[in-house]
Amino acid sequence: DPCRNFHCKRGKVCHVDKQGKPSCICQDPAACPSTKDYERVCGTDNKTYDGTCQLFGTKCQLEGTKMGRQLHLDYMGSCKYIPHCTDYEADQFPLRMRDWLKNILMQYYERDLHTSGFLTEKQRSKVKKIYQNDKHLMAGDHAVELLLHDFEKNYHMYVYPVHWQFHQLDQHPVDRLLTRSELAPLRVSLVPMEHCITRFFQECDGDQDKHIALKEWCHCFGIKE
Repeated sequence: DPCRNFHCKRGKVCHVDKQGKPSCICQDPAACPSTKDYERVCGTDNKTYDGTCQLFGTKCQLEGTKMGRQLHLDYMGSCKYIPHCTDYEADQFPLRMRDWLKNILMQYYERDLHTSGFLTEKQRSKVKKIYQNDKHLMAGDHAVELLLHDFEKNYHMYVYPVHWQFHQLDQHPVDRLLTRSELAPLRVSLVPMEHCITRFFQECDGDQDKHIALKEWCHCFGIKE
Protein backbone atom coordinates (compact mmCIF):
# COMPACT_ATOMS: atom_id res chain seq x y z
CA ASP A 1 0.00 0.00 0.00
CA PRO A 2 1.76 3.22 -1.17
CA CYS A 3 -0.12 5.17 1.53
CA ARG A 4 1.10 3.00 4.40
CA ASN A 5 4.10 5.15 5.35
CA PHE A 6 3.01 8.31 3.54
CA HIS A 7 2.26 11.04 6.06
CA CYS A 8 -0.30 13.81 5.50
CA LYS A 9 -0.89 16.78 7.81
CA ARG A 10 -4.18 17.24 9.66
CA GLY A 11 -7.13 17.79 7.35
CA LYS A 12 -5.56 15.83 4.49
CA VAL A 13 -5.65 12.15 3.53
CA CYS A 14 -3.45 10.04 1.30
CA HIS A 15 -4.70 9.40 -2.23
CA VAL A 16 -3.14 7.09 -4.83
CA ASP A 17 -3.35 8.17 -8.49
CA LYS A 18 -3.64 5.88 -11.52
CA GLN A 19 0.14 5.48 -11.68
CA GLY A 20 0.14 4.27 -8.08
CA LYS A 21 1.78 7.46 -6.78
CA PRO A 22 0.58 8.70 -3.37
CA SER A 23 -0.25 12.35 -2.64
CA CYS A 24 -2.17 14.32 0.00
CA ILE A 25 -5.63 15.66 -0.78
CA CYS A 26 -8.17 17.43 1.44
CA GLN A 27 -10.27 15.22 3.66
CA ASP A 28 -13.93 15.35 2.62
CA PRO A 29 -15.67 16.56 5.83
CA ALA A 30 -18.78 14.54 4.88
CA ALA A 31 -16.69 11.34 4.75
CA CYS A 32 -15.37 11.72 8.32
CA PRO A 33 -16.32 8.87 10.66
CA SER A 34 -19.31 9.56 12.91
CA THR A 35 -18.52 10.89 16.37
CA LYS A 36 -20.12 10.91 19.80
CA ASP A 37 -21.57 14.10 21.29
CA TYR A 38 -18.57 14.54 23.60
CA GLU A 39 -16.19 14.50 20.60
CA ARG A 40 -17.70 17.61 19.04
CA VAL A 41 -15.48 20.68 18.81
CA CYS A 42 -16.00 24.40 18.40
CA GLY A 43 -14.11 26.27 15.67
CA THR A 44 -12.96 29.87 15.83
CA ASP A 45 -15.80 30.61 13.37
CA ASN A 46 -18.17 29.77 16.27
CA LYS A 47 -19.49 26.68 14.44
CA THR A 48 -19.80 23.25 16.03
CA TYR A 49 -18.05 20.45 14.11
CA ASP A 50 -18.57 16.71 14.53
CA GLY A 51 -14.99 16.13 15.61
CA THR A 52 -11.54 17.40 14.61
CA CYS A 53 -11.62 15.43 11.32
CA GLN A 54 -14.53 17.53 10.07
CA LEU A 55 -13.00 20.79 11.33
CA PHE A 56 -9.56 20.27 9.75
CA GLY A 57 -11.09 18.85 6.55
CA THR A 58 -13.12 22.06 6.26
CA LYS A 59 -10.02 24.18 6.96
CA CYS A 60 -8.11 22.31 4.23
CA GLN A 61 -10.85 22.95 1.67
CA LEU A 62 -10.62 26.67 2.50
CA GLU A 63 -6.81 26.69 2.05
CA GLY A 64 -5.53 29.91 0.51
CA THR A 65 -8.52 31.94 1.68
CA LYS A 66 -8.75 34.38 4.60
CA MET A 67 -11.43 32.19 6.18
CA GLY A 68 -9.12 29.16 5.97
CA ARG A 69 -6.23 31.01 7.63
CA GLN A 70 -8.48 32.18 10.46
CA LEU A 71 -10.16 28.84 11.13
CA HIS A 72 -8.66 26.96 14.10
CA LEU A 73 -9.84 24.67 16.87
CA ASP A 74 -11.17 27.00 19.57
CA TYR A 75 -12.14 24.50 22.25
CA MET A 76 -13.43 21.00 22.90
CA GLY A 77 -17.20 20.50 22.97
CA SER A 78 -20.11 22.13 21.17
CA CYS A 79 -20.00 25.92 20.76
CA LYS A 80 -21.57 27.79 23.63
CA TYR A 81 -21.65 31.27 25.08
CA ILE A 82 -18.26 32.05 26.66
CA PRO A 83 -18.67 34.97 29.08
CA HIS A 84 -16.25 37.91 29.13
CA CYS A 85 -13.39 37.53 31.62
CA THR A 86 -13.57 40.43 34.10
CA ASP A 87 -10.51 41.96 35.79
CA TYR A 88 -11.61 40.43 39.11
CA GLU A 89 -11.88 36.95 37.56
CA ALA A 90 -8.54 37.38 35.77
CA ASP A 91 -6.88 38.14 39.13
CA GLN A 92 -8.38 34.97 40.66
CA PHE A 93 -7.53 32.68 37.76
CA PRO A 94 -3.83 31.94 38.60
CA LEU A 95 -4.86 30.88 42.13
CA ARG A 96 -7.26 28.23 40.84
CA MET A 97 -4.86 27.15 38.09
CA ARG A 98 -1.96 26.67 40.51
CA ASP A 99 -4.17 24.58 42.80
CA TRP A 100 -5.43 22.54 39.83
CA LEU A 101 -1.90 21.79 38.55
CA LYS A 102 -0.79 20.72 42.03
CA ASN A 103 -3.76 18.37 42.35
CA ILE A 104 -3.20 16.84 38.89
CA LEU A 105 0.31 15.87 39.99
CA MET A 106 -1.12 14.45 43.23
CA GLN A 107 -3.53 12.28 41.24
CA TYR A 108 -0.72 11.07 38.96
CA TYR A 109 1.35 10.20 42.03
CA GLU A 110 -1.54 8.22 43.58
CA ARG A 111 -2.05 6.29 40.32
CA ASP A 112 1.69 5.59 40.15
CA LEU A 113 1.47 3.85 43.54
CA HIS A 114 -0.66 1.17 41.83
CA THR A 115 0.38 1.38 38.15
CA SER A 116 3.68 3.06 37.36
CA GLY A 117 4.18 5.06 34.19
CA PHE A 118 2.39 8.34 34.82
CA LEU A 119 5.47 10.10 36.21
CA THR A 120 9.20 9.64 35.73
CA GLU A 121 11.32 8.67 38.72
CA LYS A 122 12.60 12.25 39.07
CA GLN A 123 9.04 13.67 38.90
CA ARG A 124 7.82 11.10 41.44
CA SER A 125 10.46 12.12 43.99
CA LYS A 126 9.51 15.80 43.57
CA VAL A 127 5.77 15.18 43.94
CA LYS A 128 6.28 12.77 46.85
CA LYS A 129 7.44 15.67 49.05
CA ILE A 130 4.23 17.61 48.27
CA TYR A 131 2.06 14.50 48.69
CA GLN A 132 3.53 13.59 52.08
CA ASN A 133 3.14 17.12 53.44
CA ASP A 134 0.01 16.88 55.60
CA LYS A 135 -0.57 20.64 55.20
CA HIS A 136 -1.46 20.41 51.49
CA LEU A 137 -4.97 21.34 50.40
CA MET A 138 -7.02 18.44 49.10
CA ALA A 139 -8.71 18.81 45.69
CA GLY A 140 -11.96 20.75 45.92
CA ASP A 141 -13.75 23.99 45.23
CA HIS A 142 -11.85 26.23 47.62
CA ALA A 143 -12.54 29.88 48.44
CA VAL A 144 -10.15 32.40 46.88
CA GLU A 145 -9.01 33.55 50.33
CA LEU A 146 -8.03 30.00 51.28
CA LEU A 147 -6.11 29.47 48.02
CA LEU A 148 -4.25 32.75 48.50
CA HIS A 149 -3.44 31.93 52.14
CA ASP A 150 -2.21 28.46 51.20
CA PHE A 151 0.00 29.82 48.42
CA GLU A 152 1.63 32.29 50.80
CA LYS A 153 2.02 29.71 53.58
CA ASN A 154 3.08 26.72 51.43
CA TYR A 155 4.71 28.51 48.49
CA HIS A 156 7.27 25.74 47.85
CA MET A 157 4.47 23.26 47.06
CA TYR A 158 3.36 25.27 44.02
CA VAL A 159 6.71 25.93 42.32
CA TYR A 160 7.26 22.48 40.85
CA PRO A 161 3.70 21.99 39.44
CA VAL A 162 3.99 25.30 37.55
CA HIS A 163 7.42 24.31 36.12
CA TRP A 164 6.14 20.80 35.32
CA GLN A 165 3.21 22.08 33.25
CA PHE A 166 5.48 24.39 31.25
CA HIS A 167 7.79 21.53 30.31
CA GLN A 168 4.83 19.24 29.50
CA LEU A 169 3.68 21.80 26.92
CA ASP A 170 7.14 22.73 25.58
CA GLN A 171 7.45 19.90 23.03
CA HIS A 172 7.49 21.21 19.44
CA PRO A 173 10.39 22.05 19.64
CA VAL A 174 11.78 21.92 23.19
CA ASP A 175 13.16 25.47 23.32
CA ARG A 176 11.92 26.94 26.65
CA LEU A 177 9.31 28.94 24.72
CA LEU A 178 5.59 28.18 24.37
CA THR A 179 3.90 28.94 21.04
CA ARG A 180 0.17 29.19 20.40
CA SER A 181 0.11 25.63 19.04
CA GLU A 182 1.97 24.28 22.10
CA LEU A 183 -0.52 26.00 24.43
CA ALA A 184 -3.48 24.66 22.44
CA PRO A 185 -3.77 21.19 24.10
CA LEU A 186 -4.23 22.81 27.51
CA ARG A 187 -6.29 25.78 26.33
CA VAL A 188 -8.84 23.95 24.14
CA SER A 189 -9.73 21.50 26.91
CA LEU A 190 -10.17 24.22 29.56
CA VAL A 191 -12.01 27.06 27.76
CA PRO A 192 -15.55 25.71 28.46
CA MET A 193 -14.75 25.49 32.21
CA GLU A 194 -12.29 28.35 32.63
CA HIS A 195 -13.29 31.25 30.38
CA CYS A 196 -10.34 33.39 31.55
CA ILE A 197 -7.66 31.07 30.16
CA THR A 198 -7.42 32.84 26.77
CA ARG A 199 -6.91 36.24 28.41
CA PHE A 200 -4.45 34.65 30.88
CA PHE A 201 -2.23 33.32 28.07
CA GLN A 202 -2.42 36.63 26.19
CA GLU A 203 -1.35 38.60 29.26
CA CYS A 204 1.39 36.07 30.10
CA ASP A 205 3.15 37.10 26.90
CA GLY A 206 4.55 40.25 28.50
CA ASP A 207 6.66 41.38 25.53
CA GLN A 208 3.93 40.43 23.00
CA ASP A 209 6.33 38.39 20.83
CA LYS A 210 3.79 35.54 20.46
CA HIS A 211 5.94 33.27 22.66
CA ILE A 212 5.67 32.67 26.41
CA ALA A 213 9.10 32.17 27.96
CA LEU A 214 9.55 30.21 31.20
CA LYS A 215 10.24 33.48 33.05
CA GLU A 216 6.96 34.99 31.76
CA TRP A 217 5.04 31.80 32.59
CA CYS A 218 6.32 31.75 36.18
CA HIS A 219 5.61 35.46 36.60
CA CYS A 220 1.97 34.84 35.58
CA PHE A 221 1.61 32.25 38.33
CA GLY A 222 3.28 34.40 40.96
CA ILE A 223 6.42 32.25 41.10
CA LYS A 224 9.49 34.30 41.97
CA GLU A 225 12.64 34.22 39.84
